[in-house]
Amino acid sequence: MDASTTPLAPADVDRAELLADPYAVYARLREAGPVHRVAGTDGLPAWLVTRYEDVRQALADPRLSLDKAHAKPGGYRGLALPPALDANLLNMDPPDHTRVRRLVSQAFTPRRIALLREPVRRTADALLDAIEPLGRTDLIAGYAAPLPIAVICELLGVAEEDRLDFRSWTDALVIPDPARPERTKEAVKALLAFFARLLAGKRAEPADDLLSAMIAVRDEEDRLSEDELMSLAFLILFAGYENTVHLIGNATLALLRNPSQLAALRADPARIGAAVEELARYDGPAPLAIRRFPSEDVTIGGVTVPAGETVLLSLAAAHRDPRRFPEPDRLDIGRDATGHLALGHGIHYCLGAPLARLETEVALAALLERLPGLELDAPADELRWRPSMRTRGLLGLPVRY
Repeated sequence: MDASTTPLAPADVDRAELLADPYAVYARLREAGPVHRVAGTDGLPAWLVTRYEDVRQALADPRLSLDKAHAKPGGYRGLALPPALDANLLNMDPPDHTRVRRLVSQAFTPRRIALLREPVRRTADALLDAIEPLGRTDLIAGYAAPLPIAVICELLGVAEEDRLDFRSWTDALVIPDPARPERTKEAVKALLAFFARLLAGKRAEPADDLLSAMIAVRDEEDRLSEDELMSLAFLILFAGYENTVHLIGNATLALLRNPSQLAALRADPARIGAAVEELARYDGPAPLAIRRFPSEDVTIGGVTVPAGETVLLSLAAAHRDPRRFPEPDRLDIGRDATGHLALGHGIHYCLGAPLARLETEVALAALLERLPGLELDAPADELRWRPSMRTRGLLGLPVRY
């Protein structure tokens, strides 16, 4: 069977539509065929997988490598990061992936994360204390963004004064400006300096935090290279807030756009855990999983993908696949959404999944409790989304209450 050749490129798919409503675009592709030859996020040819079962199986297929060494020459370019930031779990296969992940997984066990519930709620309440008297606010800037960055920095042991520029640097990586290519290079340089300074400070004055523990593993037990140490710190800090910001923001918007579901959750706050699973399925923070490279020819959905090609797994398409989720375009907090892929599947399942779930549960519970009458303060069609195919997140969420 041949793959369809519908290109996912500005000339063929309206980019504004893709950013504003990726689900409509991906639905057309999903129903047209399980695998498509497309232009990827870097403009080079890639293979897009659209149906739930194929995406789920591919996420756990060991032949689909995350290591860019398996990309064919002249193929995937992606984001060029120096080794000190690039030697992270998103670019590793076993056995290196197994070794590095094991070293930090103990910090993200459900039991350890559960102990953070009260501190997360205190942070949420402090942010709401500041915005509650205003009557209206941008919920991304005032709440959804500062909450996870505060939590992950506290977990790592990053001082408050060192958190100010981190989001602007990572934004420059996630949403590069073609008109200002120097901005990305400046951000990479700043991040390298930031983490070098951070690690030096922790080496000089270790504390009871995750970063100090990681340094001890590197310096005392020599189970991490210096590049792996810095890259891991970068990944935890970056992923620890980036996805959760969008999960909280997208979930809040979904509830505001579905008043009956919002009312049902207000009436029974105990449903918050199940609601977060459905909200992650309905409008998760990542339309695409991290790219893969077949280490050998692989057949997906009846289509043979050659070794070394770039494979993109569409979580957005999989989550709206009616073969797996009946009436997938309907938000239903009573739905059994287990099996969604918003936090991954297989050995690359999100290390911080328990923390992301907890933060989103606490953030939404506090929001609904503290801000009665919460509603959008702008027409839904005027909301602006981040100009990225890699992430699905709002630039702002104006609300009144």
